[in-house]
Amino acid sequence: MGMKAQHRIATFFKYLVLILVGLVMIYPLLWMVSATFKENNEIFAGISLWIKNPTLQGYKDALNDYGGSINILTAMLNTYSYVIPKVICTVVSSAIAAYGFGRFNFVGKKVLFSIMISTLFLPQVVLNVPQFMLYNSLGWVDSPFYLAIWFHTLFATETYFVYQLIQFMRSIPIDLDEAAKIDGCNSFKILYKIICPMLMPALVSCALFQFMWSCNDFMGPLLYVATPTKYPMSIFVKLSMDADVGFSWNRVLALSLISILPQLIVFFAAQDQFVEGISAGGVKG
Repeated sequence: MGMKAQHRIATFFKYLVLILVGLVMIYPLLWMVSATFKENNEIFAGISLWIKNPTLQGYKDALNDYGGSINILTAMLNTYSYVIPKVICTVVSSAIAAYGFGRFNFVGKKVLFSIMISTLFLPQVVLNVPQFMLYNSLGWVDSPFYLAIWFHTLFATETYFVYQLIQFMRSIPIDLDEAAKIDGCNSFKILYKIICPMLMPALVSCALFQFMWSCNDFMGPLLYVATPTKYPMSIFVKLSMDADVGFSWNRVLALSLISILPQLIVFFAAQDQFVEGISAGGVKG
């Protein structure tokens, strides 16, 4: 058997394995889509994607108000009214903090960096009580602008993203900064004209991760949002589950599908930058 034939056989089995693994990973999402068109008894009859008696009742029920004060459109608007500021503030503040640690030498830099990294080991549940007490004293609980959910990201509190950007920044030659200084750029201009364009894949990765995590966050809105008309999608989906009369699972799954559609659209729109950022981060020395 020639080398060319061996290469073709190896390529065939490689793609066969990738396709099989991909089908296994995407099957739950495909099943959820098909289940939105099924009745309860058909949903629990098996895991087949085939729909025997298709119905749109799940989507019709998903458009209903719950408690007479909130619907799916309001819930989605509520969600993105704090997700978008949170993503923007996270990217901007993390880039500035990473720039400070990655490009400047100052007294106590190693100590401060160690303290920052140590916060990665703090679970969020440990911080819930002191954060709630702080935001409650500031009057931010049930704020119309969701300040308790996103305002803290202005101060680079997302340590994971700061650390990720620092690692990317180390691959950018310091000579570029020095050349920019000779051309008359100050530190701020160097950041947004030289560093940020080269960090774009990493910044997109940070934005995507924060976007998805914030959209799926349940505990934050549960703690800091008390008015039903301000509930985001994560709580609105829970409200659709009526334990007294039994769950209409096609409605619950339809709401879940609608809630993740924007995330899927954003991810696929930015997947090239995302993959480039992840792959570049994997080869850093």
